[in-house]
This record gives sequence, structure tokens and C-alpha cells, in this order.
Amino acid sequence: MNALSRRSAVFGAACACFGGHGLVASAVAQSPQRWSPPASADRCPSRWGAADRRGSMNLMTPERAKRAAALIRTGEIVECGQTLNQQMPFFGTRRFDVHLKQTFMNPEGNRRGSNEELVVGEIGQVGTQLDAFPHQTIGEEGYNCVQIPRIMSRGGFTEMGVNTVGTIFTRGILIDVAALKGVPTLPDTYEITPEDLQAALARQNTRMEEGDAVIIHTGWGLLWGRENARFVASCPGLGVAAAEWILRQNPMLMGSDNWPVECSPSKTMPDASLPVHQLALAVYGVHLLENMKLDVLARRGQHEFAFAVQPLKVQGGSGSTVAPSALF
Repeated sequence: MNALSRRSAVFGAACACFGGHGLVASAVAQSPQRWSPPASADRCPSRWGAADRRGSMNLMTPERAKRAAALIRTGEIVECGQTLNQQMPFFGTRRFDVHLKQTFMNPEGNRRGSNEELVVGEIGQVGTQLDAFPHQTIGEEGYNCVQIPRIMSRGGFTEMGVNTVGTIFTRGILIDVAALKGVPTLPDTYEITPEDLQAALARQNTRMEEGDAVIIHTGWGLLWGRENARFVASCPGLGVAAAEWILRQNPMLMGSDNWPVECSPSKTMPDASLPVHQLALAVYGVHLLENMKLDVLARRGQHEFAFAVQPLKVQGGSGSTVAPSALF
């Protein structure tokens, strides 16, 4: 049995209790489960071999880019990144300060003035952000069972830094769970199920395909910069079963308009800290895209588009602030 088969078998057994049947799923909602990530032997090597460090980015092929380009018919662009400023939500000691360096007037006769700014803060884990694999671990292991202490240095990670991700240009799909439920914003800590995803896709007449950028609309982004304390206190998002359902279909990335993509805190796995982060980044090797601005995209009601994003080339970074776009 290869690593992918072992991993599917382990997850299938672990997730059987909250699989694709409503009665079983509702039973889980009433009975919190203990959750642990799969053992090293059950998740490594990855489907791309023991030496792989790119994970789902192996799916970023010229053919997939050309297919995404064919989805652009009108040339319209919808920006899906939040604006970076000092009024956005922050966690803990994270910060982002902008200090304008006032005009310098050059001495030549044409009176050329120059302006710039000094930015003090994190650019890996603030705003709309893409997570690189070393951002999250299972114990001391990251994606493909790489020992994270081995690749840590004062100047960043020596392997799998966000600078290695490159351009993502692929088919994007929006799964609008908020619209499915008929609300602008899902309730605090609402845990999205596989049944929710399947119903939303059926309602939209949308099909998920390998290599997609799968974007989940919860409506939580409407709180951004307005109700920051509530925004960071909790959020609706993917439950473990829903995330696993997506991940088994080999997306290129998963994104959402909340801060962790997943539901926090988990109702069904209350003893687990951000388990979907471990599944996506450390087990499946799928990047997460957080804090997206999806209100305009959701209002359009178009759920398939070309999707483009590129992280900053931060050497060895754990992530990068980004400005993704949907193109129609």
C-alpha cells in the first residue's frame, strides 16, 4: 500500500464517524470527538515522493495555466485581498505600521520631489496571507515529515520557504456556504460540513476539479476592520471532515474570508488546535489562503474563474501577505 493509500485509509477510518451521511454527521455534532493527526508512517512519503518539497504546487503546470486563461472572457478583475493598514485585525504581537517619509526635494532645477514609507511589521502573517508549509507542524515535523528544527535558521527556513512557492494561476471556484444558508455571514463558530459543501456546489452547479483554488465564502470578511475583536475571537469555517473532503480531491490551495480557513474553535474536535492547518500544510501539502475579501466576488454569483496570486519572495518566510485576484 503506497503512502497516499495508507493516508486515505487512515483518514477514512478516522473520519468515518462524520462521513457523508446526515444522521451520522449530526450525531458527531452532539458528541465531540478526540482528534490526532496521522502518524508519520501513515502520511510520509507524500504522493510526490520523499524528496518533494512543493506539495500541491506540483499541480501548477503550463496546461493548467492555459486552461485557467481560457476562463477569461471579459477581462474583468475582482480583487480578493484586504487592504493592509493599522486598522485591520491582529493576533497577539503581530503588527503593521506605516510611517511616511516626507517629501525630499532634489536639488536639480526641475524640482523633483520624492516620497516613500517605512513599514514596520510582519509581512508573512498579517492581512490577506498565504501560508507556506513550515508555518505549521505536527510535533517537530512539517510537510513530508521534514524535521522543522533542521531547516530553521536565524534568517528563515532553509527549505520550503514562501519564496519557493511561485506564481499560482489556476481555475478558481467559490463555494458560497453563506448563500446556501441564506445569510450574509455564517454564525460565529459555525462548522461547515461535507454536506454543506456538496449542497452549495449543487446549488451553484459547480464541480470541483484537481488543481483548483478552492475558496470558501463564509461572510466573515464583512467584519474586517469593523468588528475586529469579534473577527479574531472565533469564526465559522471548515470542519475537519469538510476540509478532508476537499483535500482528498487534490486542490492546489484552500482559501476563505476568515482568519484560519477552518472553524475556530472546533465544535466537533474541541481538544484540537487548528487541526485543518495540520492536515492541509503538514499532511497534504496544500497551501492555505486566509483573510480574503470575498464580498464582491460573492455578489457576482459567478463561481468559476481564473485565479491568480503570487507570494512575496521572502527568503525562508513562513508565509506572505498577498493580493489575489479573480479574472472573468
